[in-house]
Amino acid sequence: MALKVYNYLTREVERFRPIQPEYVSLYACGPTVYNHAHLGHAKTYITLDLVVRYLRYRGYKVRYVRSLTDINYTPQTGKDRLVRSTRRERVEPLELAETYINSFNDDMETLGVTRPNIAPRDTAHILEMITWIQDLCDRGYAYESGGNVYFAVETFMEYGKLSRRQPQEWLSGPPLETQADKRHPADFILWQHAASEDPLHWPAPWGEGYPGPHIACPVIATRYLGSTFDIHGGNLEDIFPHHDCEIAQAEARYGTPYAHYWLLVGALTVNGVPMSQSMGNFLTIKDALSLYSPEAIRYFVFGTHYREPLDFSREALQAAQRSINRLHDAVHKLRRAMKNTTTVAGTAVLAQVGSLEDYREDFQAALDDDFNTPQALTILEDFVNEVNR
Repeated sequence: MALKVYNYLTREVERFRPIQPEYVSLYACGPTVYNHAHLGHAKTYITLDLVVRYLRYRGYKVRYVRSLTDINYTPQTGKDRLVRSTRRERVEPLELAETYINSFNDDMETLGVTRPNIAPRDTAHILEMITWIQDLCDRGYAYESGGNVYFAVETFMEYGKLSRRQPQEWLSGPPLETQADKRHPADFILWQHAASEDPLHWPAPWGEGYPGPHIACPVIATRYLGSTFDIHGGNLEDIFPHHDCEIAQAEARYGTPYAHYWLLVGALTVNGVPMSQSMGNFLTIKDALSLYSPEAIRYFVFGTHYREPLDFSREALQAAQRSINRLHDAVHKLRRAMKNTTTVAGTAVLAQVGSLEDYREDFQAALDDDFNTPQALTILEDFVNEVNR
């Protein structure tokens, strides 16, 4: 059976066909490292871990690139999140970034999330971002105004094609920059002029400053995967403006499609509101791991299809923990039964459990269907029931 995925670019389920046979290039926007990661991050990266593992299980060689955002200018406040945190903690910005990068990596390892092949930091690619911005200016897609540089959205005819927002909708949704020196209200910032008190800034043709929030991802993705790559993973809530801005910058610069498949993960919510540090409605991964096993957290995530929102509750995580305990119990019982009998008798026991290959095929068919983990877990639970009988 062929692997099929839901592509947010076309809004259709499509057969997965990589650019190169047996090789898959995958990029994911990484965390902004100004605090400890929370369960919302866990949902995203556990899902992408499943994608990477399953592609490799199917025989593909996967190059997985996941960035680390260690500088993040926010249009709503005009300040960098990491810088605000460093003032609170009274440490250097990159010192604090290192602390939270290590914390994030520890969390991912505990959750069993496969490490990416490449984990580039935004601050290591500032010169490349400056080169990109200058090139976009030279091509007429961007302009400088008052020490800031903006992408002119009206110059890219397909702006908004991922979110499918129309020009009249560009200013709805998440707040965009409100600077008065823009030609169009929806133009987004590529380079932010630094104030004298900003501790993180770099020299550029337009003056001292730092990159906007949307330039790092396309620079890093195309640097390591090429101007066109197979899969872009991310969060559904970032579809506008972030992912739309990524596409505009990359395709304006190279004139080729950016990513062929967009696999976007639904939000982890609390009472219907996306979990986030800014909202204060979050549970860190570290705190969650003090209450539940890593396998239970993964089971909780896989209990809902990755594209759907998943509402957090302690009852749901407790139920996931019970399911994991039941799985472990079945494994232990079967191992004891196999150990306490002869090879011939043990084979006969397994023969009574029906066809293992049928279960395997059904399990794989579920994952081939756009990574349908709820169905895959149902098949696994049916198998456990039969083993117990």
